[in-house]
Amino acid sequence: MLTVEKIGGTSMSQFGECLNNIIKGNHTEENMYNRIFVVSAYNNVTNWLLEHKKTGEAGVYAKFLNNEAYEVALDELCGKLLDINKTFAAIGLDVKEADLFIQFRIEQAKIYLSSMYKVLASGYVENSSLYLAAREILASLGEAQSAWNSVNILNNNGINATFIDLCGFNDNEYLTIDERIHKAFQEIDFSRTLCVATGYTKGTEGIMRAFDRGYSEVTFSKIAVDVKADEAVIHKEYHLSSADPKIVGIEKSIPVGKTNYIIADQLADVGMEAIHPKAAKPLELAGVKIRIKNTFEPEHPGTIISNDYVSPEPKIEIVSGTDKVIAFEIHDPLMVGEVGYDLRIMEILKSYNVSYILKSTNANSITMVVWDKPYVHEMLKDLKGKVYQLTVKPVAIVCAMGTNIAHPGFLYKGAKALCDRNINIECFGQSLKQVNMQFVIARERYADAVSALNDVLCFEASKKNGKN
Repeated sequence: MLTVEKIGGTSMSQFGECLNNIIKGNHTEENMYNRIFVVSAYNNVTNWLLEHKKTGEAGVYAKFLNNEAYEVALDELCGKLLDINKTFAAIGLDVKEADLFIQFRIEQAKIYLSSMYKVLASGYVENSSLYLAAREILASLGEAQSAWNSVNILNNNGINATFIDLCGFNDNEYLTIDERIHKAFQEIDFSRTLCVATGYTKGTEGIMRAFDRGYSEVTFSKIAVDVKADEAVIHKEYHLSSADPKIVGIEKSIPVGKTNYIIADQLADVGMEAIHPKAAKPLELAGVKIRIKNTFEPEHPGTIISNDYVSPEPKIEIVSGTDKVIAFEIHDPLMVGEVGYDLRIMEILKSYNVSYILKSTNANSITMVVWDKPYVHEMLKDLKGKVYQLTVKPVAIVCAMGTNIAHPGFLYKGAKALCDRNINIECFGQSLKQVNMQFVIARERYADAVSALNDVLCFEASKKNGKN
């Protein structure tokens, strides 16, 4: 059985746990191999290189973009990476060699970025293309460090490991992402070595142009499809659970166990990605199952995501959502019966590259829920001048999802659970597919709503079935 396994940044920062729980675990010398690991950069490293994923705080990339002292910023970052290296000395990292590797890679990056500045100054090229290329170069540094370090630690622990550097720093081959991956793995005997691949892959199409910060999961997905893996495993610092344990508590957060790709898409739509949706599709089409595992509970089988799973009994599997959205409502007395009114609205959203999470209508109003982003507010300013009345409100959206919820009672129980906590439903959405009930509520009641729905629909239901 060949598996491709993704290890996230938080888990990588605790690589001693990864070594013991994931790589060694219960594996003997006979079944140690036939595994490919795709690794993210250590926790926060990509934030330092680019920008903070959640807060937007600028990293080295902003220095390059603004023609500031990016080389100084890279040197400061290098110091942080060397500090990270020291933390792995106790588990076998040759710190001196690791330092030389990342220092050389950063010096290479400086040379490339300096050359880009000279080309930019010439005025002969379109700036955005070079800026995107610089972003790719910077992003790749984090994964190069973590993958090289991992191989060094494994070899020093008596495990034969091979560094698969997909960053393309040392070649000028004109390869697509798929071609580079295929070339890297085509002659490897997986039964004799553990491959550790960088989560970043260099390609002519630019992996960040297409997928931005989801690139490591895309690399993971493409490798799994290319090598025809039997299973794709994602190791996280938590289980895929009925609700966020930080909100509902670990004792009420129930591992899902099994679900399907449709539910994974619903999660991604509200920003809680079991896997990046563009990474999931190739695996889904190839029929490769995904297993989500908790790094720190290696004995637990985790959660399987497959094409065809439907729960044998009706139940809510996951409660999730976000409080980082806004609802806007367009009201027009002349809207009723007018064909194509919402088409004009959608054309404005498309021009700003805005996608909605929920859409609800009545005779003369259209309500949409979208991410609370600066470019969305620019779109709303434009929209306000083109409609009769526009109302904008910060909200949260809470979703109750399941592969088998098309049965009477779930909507009633969900609405009652919110009512019992005095949480008003501002707006609601559910499609005929009936896999996701979406409740729009006041933003400040988000945590209360998640807790209420999880208590009634997941935790109490699990206790009644004797499965908690």
